[in-house]
Amino acid sequence: MKTSRSLHIMCSIPVFCWITATVLEHMLTTEQRGALPKTLTDMYSHFLLVQTKRKKNKYHEGRKTSLQEQTEADKEVLLKLGKLAFQHLEKGNILFYQEHLEHCGLDVTEASVYSGVCTEIFKRECEIFKKAAYCFVHLSIQEFLAAVYLFYCFTHRKTEVLQDFLKRDWEYKNSSPSMDVFLQRVMKKSLRSKNGHLDMFVRFLHGLSLESNQRLLGGLLGWTENSPKNVEIVINNLNKMNSDEMSPDRSINIFHCLMEMKNLSVLQEIQEFLKSKNRSDKKLSEIHCSALAYMLQMSEEVLDELDLRKYNASEKGQWRLIPAVRNCKKAGLCGCRLSETHCEVVASALKSSPSHLTQLDLSYNDLQDSGVKHLSAALENPNCRLEHLRLKGCRLSEFSCASLGSALKFNPSHLKHLDLSDNMLQDSGVQQLCGFLESPECRLETLRLIRCNLSRTSCSSLAKALNAIHSYLKLLDFSHNKELEDLGVKHLCGFLKSPQCRLETLRLRASSLSEMSCAFLVSALKSNPSHLKHLDMSDNKLQDSGVKQLASLVKSSHCRLETLRLRGCELSETSCSYLGSALKSSPSHLRHLDLGHNTLEDSGVKQLSNLMKSPHCLLETLRLHWCSSAEINCTSLSSALKSNPSHLRELDLRGNKLHNSGVQQLVDLVKHPDFTLETLRWLPFW
Repeated sequence: MKTSRSLHIMCSIPVFCWITATVLEHMLTTEQRGALPKTLTDMYSHFLLVQTKRKKNKYHEGRKTSLQEQTEADKEVLLKLGKLAFQHLEKGNILFYQEHLEHCGLDVTEASVYSGVCTEIFKRECEIFKKAAYCFVHLSIQEFLAAVYLFYCFTHRKTEVLQDFLKRDWEYKNSSPSMDVFLQRVMKKSLRSKNGHLDMFVRFLHGLSLESNQRLLGGLLGWTENSPKNVEIVINNLNKMNSDEMSPDRSINIFHCLMEMKNLSVLQEIQEFLKSKNRSDKKLSEIHCSALAYMLQMSEEVLDELDLRKYNASEKGQWRLIPAVRNCKKAGLCGCRLSETHCEVVASALKSSPSHLTQLDLSYNDLQDSGVKHLSAALENPNCRLEHLRLKGCRLSEFSCASLGSALKFNPSHLKHLDLSDNMLQDSGVQQLCGFLESPECRLETLRLIRCNLSRTSCSSLAKALNAIHSYLKLLDFSHNKELEDLGVKHLCGFLKSPQCRLETLRLRASSLSEMSCAFLVSALKSNPSHLKHLDMSDNKLQDSGVKQLASLVKSSHCRLETLRLRGCELSETSCSYLGSALKSSPSHLRHLDLGHNTLEDSGVKQLSNLMKSPHCLLETLRLHWCSSAEINCTSLSSALKSNPSHLRELDLRGNKLHNSGVQQLVDLVKHPDFTLETLRWLPFW
C-alpha cells in the first residue's frame, strides 16, 4: 500500500481499510488474482465487483436465472444507485429519504441488497427525523457511484444529463464531445467549487476513462473509444490546465487526476526535485507546483520555511504552492499578488489542528480589508500559534485594524511581532489596536508602524494603552510619520517614564522632530532607569542644540544606549564636540554611532578621532558617510586607532573626499592582525 501514495493516505479512514481488506481478501483467495490495485479507481472498481458477486451468491443461489439476466439486473440497480449518488452529490447532500429512492426507481429492498454500499439510518432521537433516512456507508462510495453513473451517461450519449450537469460548460446542441473535451469541461466545473465537493468524483471519472477500469467493470459502463492517443490528450490537458481565480487547493486535484490515470511523470520529477541540492535551477511548471504543494503538505516532516520567491516558477505556479503553508513553520508570501482566495487558504492553515505556522509574511500584497477579515478570523482561533505577522504595504485601513484588534484581543497570548508599516492606518486605526495592547495577556514585543500617516494622537493612544499594563514591548518603530512632531514624542515619553516600560529600541526617523523632542526624551530616560539600548532619530532637524541634549543623556550613568543613529539631522562639527566630550568623560555603553549625511567637515572628524584615543571609547561601528564637502585627512583617524587598542570594527567614509595616503594607512590597519578594524568603506558608492 505504501508504494501508492493515494492509497496509503486513505488508510487513515476505517471504511477504506474495510474496502481494501474486502478487495484483497477476494483477490488473494480466488483465481482472479492479477495485479493489485494501484489507484483509488482501481480499488473501488474491484470493490464494486466483489459486492456484486457476493450479492449474487447470497440472493440468487439456486434461482433459475441466466448469467446475462443477473448481470442486467445488477447493472440496472447499480445505475439507479449511481443516479441517486450523482444527483445528491451535485447538491452537496449525503442524506436522502424514501421519496428520493423512488424518484430514481429504487425501493428499499433493492438498496438494502447492496448492504456494503447503501445502509439505512434511523434518527429517532430527533423530531426532524420522523422517517427513515439513508446514506452511503462512506462519502467516497457515493462519489465513485456518481462517477460511474455520469461516465455511463457519457458513453451512452445521455446528453440531457450531461447538459444539465455542465450547464455553461456545455456547448453541443446536436452532438456529444470527445472524451478529452468532456473530462476537461467536468474538471473546469469542479475547480470552481469553493469546498471541493466534486474533487474525488472528478478523480474517479478520470480513472474510469482508462481501458483497464472499463474492462474491469465490463458491461456496466459500456465501451468507449480510448486509444493511447486519446489518453495522451487528456493527460496533456491536465498538465496545461489553467486554474486562474481558483483556489490553489482545487488545483492540487489536477495532480490527483494524473495519478488516477497512472501517469507518474510529474510525481517522479518532483521526487527528483526534492532530492536536488540546486533547487532554484529547476524551472517548475504549474502542475509541478501543485504536485509539490501536495507532497510538502502531506510530508511527515514539518517544513522549516516556505518562501515562494525561492522557487523558480511563474506567478501562477507560486500561487499553487500556497497550500503547503499548512505544513511549515515560516511562510514568506511577500509581493506575490495574493488575492482574497489565497488569504482563505492561509487562514485555514492558521486554524488547522495542529497549526505549525509561527511566522507569516504577507507584505506587499493587495489584501485590503476583505483579505484581513479572513486572516483575523483565523487569528482568534484557539489553534493559532502565530508569533510573527508582517502585513507591510497591504492597502489596509482602520477597518483592518478593527478586525485585527478584535481578533488579537480575543487570542492575544502568542503574537510577539507585528508589522503594519506602509498602510494608511491613520490615528483611528491605531486606536482600534489599543484594545489588544491593553490586554493583560498581550505579549507583543515588536510593533512597527512605519509610514502609516500617524500623528501625535496615535502616540497618545499608544502610551495610554501601554501604561495600563505590564508591557512586554521591546521595539517600537514610528519612523516616517511626518505629523508625529515633538508633541507626539512628548506623549510617548509618558510611557518611557513608566516603571512598566521595557522598551529597548525606539525608532523615530523622519517624523518632523526638533531639539524639543531630544529634551523630552532625555528627561524621560533620565528619570527612569532606562532599558533603552537603540535610538534612531535620523532625518529630523535636531541640529547641534538637540545633540547637546542627547550628549547629556549619553554622559548619564543611567544611560544604556548602545546604538545612536543621527543621520541627516543638520549637524555640524559642534555636535562632534558635544558627543566626543560626553563619551570621553566616563565609560559608555555606546557601540554604534551613525552621523552620516551631516556637514561635519574635516574638523568634526578630527574631534571624533580624538574620541577614539580615549580608553573610555568602546565604539565598534562609526558611520561618517557623506559628511564633508572638503577633503578629509584620514591620518588623524588612523593615528587614533593605532594609539589606542581600539574596539572599532567598522568605519564608513563613503562619499567623502579622502587623502590617498590617509586611506592607505586605514587599509593597512584592516590588513594588520593586531588591530580590530575589519571593514572599511571609503569608495564613493560602495
